[in-house]
Amino acid sequence: MTAPKIGVMLPTMTERGGELTDVGRAARHAEDLGLESVWAVDQLVAGSGVPLLESTVALTAAAATTSRIRLGYGVLVLPLRPAVWTAKQVASLQHVSGDRVLLGIGVGGDRHALSWEAAGVSRRERGRRTDDALAVLPDLIAGRPSRVAGATVQLAPGVPVPPIIVGGLSPAALARAATYGDGWFALPVPDELLAATVGRLAELAAARGRPTPEVTSSVLAALDGDPARPDRAGLTRRLTDPNGMFGMPGEAVDTVVVGGPDSLSDRIGAVHVAGADRVIVSVAGGDWFRQTELVATAAALL
Repeated sequence: MTAPKIGVMLPTMTERGGELTDVGRAARHAEDLGLESVWAVDQLVAGSGVPLLESTVALTAAAATTSRIRLGYGVLVLPLRPAVWTAKQVASLQHVSGDRVLLGIGVGGDRHALSWEAAGVSRRERGRRTDDALAVLPDLIAGRPSRVAGATVQLAPGVPVPPIIVGGLSPAALARAATYGDGWFALPVPDELLAATVGRLAELAAARGRPTPEVTSSVLAALDGDPARPDRAGLTRRLTDPNGMFGMPGEAVDTVVVGGPDSLSDRIGAVHVAGADRVIVSVAGGDWFRQTELVATAAALL
């Protein structure tokens, strides 16, 4: 079995009062370490308003300082935006980056209620808006004529359509991935659930005459070997703060990989065996640059 591709989430978010990191420098660091991809989370208002860079802007900064590494949306909340504007931004990023985009998309969660209010979009319409957008995005990005809101639209320049990676665990999300996706983006789940869901996704894709989407999964880590890593209590506060960056339930803290790079390598290997072709590591705490070096060490152990 070949090793999975390994990526890392860029430090595009910080706690209230914290300093945002230079994402261009961060992306170059990840590329120099040999990682496959860097990813940007997407939201309009994160939680109750923690500092967060807009995803396309962050990935453009990453593109400007790198030449090889893939640039992923992890994941773009598609229904918050008009489909035509999304296509224009994605096509432009694909063009300036030399076709390095990985277009993760999702319907968005309930935690970030202020985003829906600020955008004037009903959360109850997000599934329909996402399906409508996915039906036209490939043609819009490629520069082919598309029917949008009753009008024919053709964007230029057209570019190669990046892989579309659909996120979500619900039956609707899996059907969406099987219908439109080149890939599926899975949140951290038990290995047994991941394996079962990959099997279900394969069945859904086959029923539509499509290949099984490539699986991208994710892991949270805060590894030893970094003097800036919080202790257990500090890490728990950081992850469970309802107004903070993560807003995780308390029991989910136990899923964060701690220990050395060998611990992360073992966890990535288990996720790979469960069906993931790519694993994205999110730094749960500590110095992002040092943690990413430890991630690269773990990748080398696979």
